Amino acid sequence: MENRILLLFFFFSIFIFAQPEKNRPNILLIVSDDQGYHDVSYYGTRDIITPNIDEIRKSGIRFDEFYANSPVCSPTRASLMTGLYPDHAGVPGVIRTHPNNNWGYLREDISILPSKLNELDYNTALIGKWHLGLNSPNTPNERGFDFFHGWLGDMMDDYWKHLRHGINYMRINENIIEPVGHATDLFSDWSVDYIKSQQKTDKPFFLYLAYNAPHFPVQPPKEYLDKVINREKGIDITRANLVAFIEHMDYGIGKVIKSLKETKQYNNTIIIFTSDNGGHNPSKANNGPLRDGKQSVYEGGLKVPTVICWKGKIKENSISNKTLMSMDLFSTILEIAGSKSHAKTDGISFVDELFNPNNDHINKRTLYFTRREGGTRYGGKTINALRKGKWKLIQNSPYESYELYNLIDDPLEKNNLIEIETAVYKELNSLLMNRIQIGGKIPWQKK
Repeated sequence: MENRILLLFFFFSIFIFAQPEKNRPNILLIVSDDQGYHDVSYYGTRDIITPNIDEIRKSGIRFDEFYANSPVCSPTRASLMTGLYPDHAGVPGVIRTHPNNNWGYLREDISILPSKLNELDYNTALIGKWHLGLNSPNTPNERGFDFFHGWLGDMMDDYWKHLRHGINYMRINENIIEPVGHATDLFSDWSVDYIKSQQKTDKPFFLYLAYNAPHFPVQPPKEYLDKVINREKGIDITRANLVAFIEHMDYGIGKVIKSLKETKQYNNTIIIFTSDNGGHNPSKANNGPLRDGKQSVYEGGLKVPTVICWKGKIKENSISNKTLMSMDLFSTILEIAGSKSHAKTDGISFVDELFNPNNDHINKRTLYFTRREGGTRYGGKTINALRKGKWKLIQNSPYESYELYNLIDDPLEKNNLIEIETAVYKELNSLLMNRIQIGGKIPWQKK
């Protein structure tokens, strides 16, 4: 009898310890493209309704001091995938179709987020926009994603035709596909399909859902635009199109969340929503009271709406004022997934902040922002910003002087103190030059 009990205990132990994955959460990372800091209704923006993004906020934590690593797409996405500053990852500018207009090449000598999660026995998938390489060896499947269903390139010239410069970048893994439908709907539906497939596996999953929306060209389905125009009397038509575009994406996010609930995976899934940079001003984005928007290293180009929820783990309706960056998601996600250690990064893990937010934060980190571009506007030169404590040093154009702002006294960046606070300028400029030198050692074109 005793031997039988011991045998039963042995097999029970094997069963328990053979399924550690069940105790670790699924991770759903949703990234929108060019969404303004206040282009969500949870901030009280009156002309836009985003109930599903709001649900993530209500069910979890809102980050009010969350920065993208760069004011444009590829550099921030490189930071998110590597935990490094964009130029340290080899992507100081935008990866584009034509080599003479391309300013980035994702480093081959580092393991990026999906590879790290593979090592932790996660299933990994990218659905939507990649924008970190058009060719081998920097396609999603070659860089660690088990499954890729989406868009290899940067922006789309049309959300229904799915072409860029006449090239079809739609893929399922390495295969070219020609799907029919609006890209936002496709990415949402493909994500639902993937989530349904994962209920049949014992492993947790990491799903990176990267929308092209609301990046221009702003093309909402007609029924969404009609709804906004009828609801918001007298709204500017450019703004109406953008609002409808975001609300259409929000609807897709709602479908994805619903699929988690229907497959009984919601309670064990941490959901992260953020954007890759500030909103596009010509599209009438709402960056709140912040100065400027996309392409600028003023606050409006860098601060992004960010919310995270995890049922029963993260306190509902909580708020954090901790100063964080997109690259910090790398270490945070790995810690949540069970990593004990990983390669040194420029970012930090903010897992503790998720469960115990401290709203008395004073920013002590030195934060660095960069963008390098070619063409006639930038000529291969950089625009940069560096923040230390309350001070922020910026150069929004290579042809303009540096500017210095006290973000505590002047969060809207109206009073340039460069001529007054000379000692602060010298300190921050020295730090900035050091960062630029480090980044300059990393190749950003394929050899």
